[in-house]
Amino acid sequence: MKFLDWYLKIALVSATIGGSMEFFMIKTGFYDKVTVLESEKRAWENSPEAQAVREALNPWRDHDKQSGKSS
Repeated sequence: MKFLDWYLKIALVSATIGGSMEFFMIKTGFYDKVTVLESEKRAWENSPEAQAVREALNPWRDHDKQSGKSS
């Protein structure tokens, strides 16, 4: 291939940048913070308060009930 060395350089630079980003995220505790935030988000989404908010903000809730009765 004519540009094989160019593609190898791009692959090496990309792998270096990706590896350094992963290293930075591990060293700063990024994954631990994201894990905590995601678990808090899932706990909130499964709470009765969140269910009430979802039902209150759903403009089609009455339409869905009516279409269920007619079919």
